[in-house]
Amino acid sequence: MSSDPAPYAPRKILITGAAGFIASHVTRRLIKDYPDYKIVALDKLDYCSNLKNLATCRGSPNFKFVKGDIACADLVNHLLIAEDIDTIMHFAAQTHVDNSFGNSFEFTTNNIYGTHVLLEACKVTKKIKRFIHVSTDEVYGETDMETDIGNPEASQLLPTNPYSATKAGAEMLVMAYHRSYGLPIITTRGNNVYGPNQYPEKLIPKFILLALRGEHLPIHGDGSNVRSFLYCEDVAEAFDVILHKGAIGHVYNIGTRKERRVLDVAEDICKLYGLDPEKSINYVQDRPFNDHRYFLDDQKLKKLGWQESTPWEEGLKMTMEWYTKNPDWWDDVSAALHPHPRLSMIAQSNDDSWFSQKGLISDAKEAGKSDGSSGLKFLIYGKTGWIGGLLGKLCKDGDIAFEYGQGRLEDRKSILKDIKKVNPTHVFNAAGVTGRPNVDWCESHKVETIRTNVVGTLTLADVCKEHNLLMMNFATGCIFEYDHDHQEGSGIGFKEEDKPNFTGSFYSKTKAMVEELLREYENVCTLRVRMPISSDLSNPRNFITKITRYDKVVNIPNSMTVLDELLPISIEMAKRNCRGIWNFTNPGVVSHNEILEMHRDYIDPEFKWMNFDLEEQAKVIVAPRSNNELDGTKLKDEFPEMLSIKESILEYVFKPNKKT
Repeated sequence: MSSDPAPYAPRKILITGAAGFIASHVTRRLIKDYPDYKIVALDKLDYCSNLKNLATCRGSPNFKFVKGDIACADLVNHLLIAEDIDTIMHFAAQTHVDNSFGNSFEFTTNNIYGTHVLLEACKVTKKIKRFIHVSTDEVYGETDMETDIGNPEASQLLPTNPYSATKAGAEMLVMAYHRSYGLPIITTRGNNVYGPNQYPEKLIPKFILLALRGEHLPIHGDGSNVRSFLYCEDVAEAFDVILHKGAIGHVYNIGTRKERRVLDVAEDICKLYGLDPEKSINYVQDRPFNDHRYFLDDQKLKKLGWQESTPWEEGLKMTMEWYTKNPDWWDDVSAALHPHPRLSMIAQSNDDSWFSQKGLISDAKEAGKSDGSSGLKFLIYGKTGWIGGLLGKLCKDGDIAFEYGQGRLEDRKSILKDIKKVNPTHVFNAAGVTGRPNVDWCESHKVETIRTNVVGTLTLADVCKEHNLLMMNFATGCIFEYDHDHQEGSGIGFKEEDKPNFTGSFYSKTKAMVEELLREYENVCTLRVRMPISSDLSNPRNFITKITRYDKVVNIPNSMTVLDELLPISIEMAKRNCRGIWNFTNPGVVSHNEILEMHRDYIDPEFKWMNFDLEEQAKVIVAPRSNNELDGTKLKDEFPEMLSIKESILEYVFKPNKKT
């Protein structure tokens, strides 16, 4: 009788980076071989991903594609809960070494921060039974050219380039979450993979496409660097085996003992196309550091039953045939075929944008300081947040000088330093903890929530009072719920002087607490924002974007805030020296179904959705949610031109985005 444990049987798998090279092969294999598994494919469709890679999956009843970024905590947490995910296969990453030398911050954001978001979501939701983290052989650093012993899984990690360093950093987080929180982690470290569907920044597809074009094949250095190559279908099989048979807490090398010099690879491709290597190969400047060899010990995986089955010659021929038939699988790839692509490859990213997001860019450059003709200068907190970022853009467009605060709100000294440095006329507070990934996070992180939402906000208000500065404070209207005196559909909304009555979530408790305390500060203008909406329908924080991605939604009328219309009003309120509490929502209410009907009519005529009640919703969330109507009379009297919520959504969101 065998003592081997029964194979793991997942039900619903989230595959990150699923439209990329390796992950798409794994996705297609699982869809085909395991029709009882539900596969949710998540990909932000970066330059090296392609929905065509998943074309054969899209008609399968057990497949669902979601466009999104693993760095979006709200989206990740929603998917884990709404899709009832029990298994994650985490492939999403920036992987090209050349790019990492020119744009290393992008690698830190994607490979480390993105992984951290996934891990935190797993910890909070407590639903994951297996998390397969896909790493690389490069974390080991280079292998001695003389040894015939490959790196075993217990080898020290000695990365030598920014890419491998970020992958090693991600592994440290994975290991820590396994040890500290018991997350069911398995890590893989693989050799180079080749085959159909690979973006041509990598060696083999680059050489094949250049050979097809009759151009030179660029080799870094002298071409003596040795690499091990595995065919993509063999690697997909390896992940199949690890998924079902791998042991929690273990690392598995996915490798081959068959090695080739880069020069050998170029010569083999020249041979397939009948080219003269002497004339077709061009030696170019080497990378800043180019590991000479990666060599793995793959015995541990073989003991699970996996075996490489595709000979190099056969795999290379199949790869060549695919690229010959599909030379235009991507759009213009000329930049990728450059010997050193680096920054040119990631058109949608640049160092300035990364610095801007992270608060590290120089203030003068980022803020675009005006000539001061307006006489205003804003100090804005919440630089990396949605509202804080939009405020900065409005200031730029309106020629208003501004700088983002660098200090932490709970640190009085750092706030004083900011005020001394910036010398602002007004302070805007758009910082705060709304939850990572959503308000449910606050239920298990109460001290952190208090520190930012209560202590931090009060500290900032107090410092502003000392310096006679008006503080525009972006708060929330999610501190009320329909009650006997304010019934759903009655048209009677909560006024600014009403006391909060919703205590369903810890997040709302902290916001209600700090609002009451701020009533004592006459230098504060509190803006109650609710369910914010904007014209950017790609933003996962947009309430419209959120509900269009849900399988089911409740249908309750609520007050909401259209940021495109109301954020400029917040700046005007600062100019007018408005103070006290304001319901910062468009007049009236709108229901979930009314919004989705607009989405169907203006964006997607085929769009469909389902409703569920609050009782069913409660099964997929940790903390109850606030539903209410706020009385917008005060704000409407101050700004009579303001549109009602339904009119504003149409004018600012759906009409500009109309597709039907």
